[in-house]
Amino acid sequence: MRNNYLLASLSALLLWLAWPPIPYSSFLLFVAFVPLLFAIEKVMRSDLKNKGRKIFSLAFVTGFIWNTASIYWVYNAMNAYLNAATSLLIALIPFTLAPLLMAVVFRLYYQLRKKNQILISFLGLISFWIAYEYLHQTWDLSFPWMTLGNGFANFHQLIQWYSITGVYGGTLWIWILNLLIFLLLWQKKEKLEIYSNNIVLSIALFSFLLPAISSIVIYQRYNEHVNPSEIVTVQPNIDPFEKWDSSPMKQLEILMNLSQKVAKLNTEFFIWPETAISGERGINEDDFRDYEQYRKVIQFLEPYHNANVLSGIESYAIYQDQRSLTAEQVGNVFIDRFNAAVLIDGSSKLQFYHKSKLVPGAEQMPFGEAMSFLKPFFAHFGGSTGGYGSQKEPSVFYSASGIGAAPVICYESIWGNYVAEYVKKGAQFIAIVTNDGWWGDTSGKDQHLLYAKLRAIENRRWVVRSANTGISAFINQKGDIVQQSTWWVPTALSQEINLNEDLTFYSRYKDLIVYISLITSAILLCLLLVRNNKKSPNSQPV
Repeated sequence: MRNNYLLASLSALLLWLAWPPIPYSSFLLFVAFVPLLFAIEKVMRSDLKNKGRKIFSLAFVTGFIWNTASIYWVYNAMNAYLNAATSLLIALIPFTLAPLLMAVVFRLYYQLRKKNQILISFLGLISFWIAYEYLHQTWDLSFPWMTLGNGFANFHQLIQWYSITGVYGGTLWIWILNLLIFLLLWQKKEKLEIYSNNIVLSIALFSFLLPAISSIVIYQRYNEHVNPSEIVTVQPNIDPFEKWDSSPMKQLEILMNLSQKVAKLNTEFFIWPETAISGERGINEDDFRDYEQYRKVIQFLEPYHNANVLSGIESYAIYQDQRSLTAEQVGNVFIDRFNAAVLIDGSSKLQFYHKSKLVPGAEQMPFGEAMSFLKPFFAHFGGSTGGYGSQKEPSVFYSASGIGAAPVICYESIWGNYVAEYVKKGAQFIAIVTNDGWWGDTSGKDQHLLYAKLRAIENRRWVVRSANTGISAFINQKGDIVQQSTWWVPTALSQEINLNEDLTFYSRYKDLIVYISLITSAILLCLLLVRNNKKSPNSQPV
């Protein structure tokens, strides 16, 4: 088994080397699972006992090493507040949960291989994997950061067809090529030819070249429809660990001063980062017009007649009854707190959006009271453990001139289907307001920036990114980063972008690949459950 664990570790190493932000390495994704597949095949065809458990452990090793190496910065963020032992304990949740789900996928693959032809088992492996990725973006412990299709964020010229499939098209592409290459190498090694090697090789080449060449052609020929709008994005560079100890008005002055340095008279949007507007206890949304911060923003906007400020804001609402599960009773009223965004224009009109995709632990307690015992730990991570209130669906901010902007807050930018819903509702560009300073100068901030390129391609919308401590950027409709800031430098960037009203196939229909995979997974699971077991547990796979 030692050699098998070495093969599993090799797969983890290849996956890590292929993962953003490491440049020019995305091609490794097409072979990264091959060593693990060889290790699993060796176990299947051995005389070992408890093969299912051994396969489960091999897959877990691959997933654990890959996840830990790629998202180590999660521990970095926690360790800023907690002692090392407690940080490690909590960090095991994101580091181990996905590997456990991965291991279940390969365990089901083994069960299929015992009873079915290899191609049916391959279909099951792909379908189960996509189903696992979908689960990991929909339940209370969601963390779709490591969805395989995200791995091409560093090489967006190859995945222009994400405007049709979204990131799950990338997951499908990676698995098809890994399985074909494994089948080809395994047949040669074992001197078998269950399927013609020439045919397998031809299909593999076709499966790689057709999407890659098509994407490059689309990239070269794509031209944006000219519909200009002048935008400013601001990076105030306020240390997130000191933010709550400094004056909210001083922070606002920094934002306005930076904005004025690059603003033009025709600037239409100023984008400020997550929680840029705040008060000592947050901002009461109903009374926001009475706050000094609001009056200062209105004064700031006076020279820019068509301008709007789209900003992150820490806000709350007061209810007379507990109309929300997250509202906390304070005296005779209930207070619901939000990680929110606000649109302010020269009129008295205000538009609020409440972040929907909340970070497990930091902004919401997963599974409610069932995990309430973890509240003392999560309280140190920042945010609200109870947690924040939210809204179920995205809402678009509209300027007085009719421009639709998608206010995407931090973690939400990882959800392709959620961002596409903004676009379907009328967003002409995507504004991501975030605070990546919690992670320090790690690859976390770089990954978050690169993933924003995927949202631009999926929807053919410019992405304007305002990050408190970096990295802020402008990304065009092809996924090119046109401008970006540097880490830990206060700055503002100005850019003329092109607004777009056309809907891509993905914006309209979202993750069709997921729905097909879920149906296929359900059918194959039923096949496993109802079919008579005609082979013993240690029988040779087909």
